[in-house]
Amino acid sequence: MNATAPAPMTPMAPDEKAFCKAMGGRIAEFRKSHGMTQVQLAELMEVAQQTFASWEVGRSRVPVASLPRLARALAVTIADLVGEEAMPARRGPAPRLLQQVERIQRLPKSQQRFIMQLIDTALLARVQDAAE
Repeated sequence: MNATAPAPMTPMAPDEKAFCKAMGGRIAEFRKSHGMTQVQLAELMEVAQQTFASWEVGRSRVPVASLPRLARALAVTIADLVGEEAMPARRGPAPRLLQQVERIQRLPKSQQRFIMQLIDTALLARVQDAAE
């Protein structure tokens, strides 16, 4: 039985190379903010560490089919990965509270828990003050 060799990658145009490098930088930043190593994230993505490293430096393209899984692993949106700015809502920008919640969601889980504890404490204090 003959195994066919994978098709060679098409060379990247300069603008695509710049895009991949910028996206790789964002991926590395998100990964580091979660305290993950390349090895850990590569295992989660079921790819070799060398493959993952080549994504982070922009040497190779991240397969489109891998973007949803990568975004979930890093707790970000695909738009965050590719560097797209969020489209403003029709009624104007999101309220400040929603913007802050979105920023909190991008933090590592330990920092999210800390902020939630602060909010819970502040809300509990407010309820107790109102009851007195």
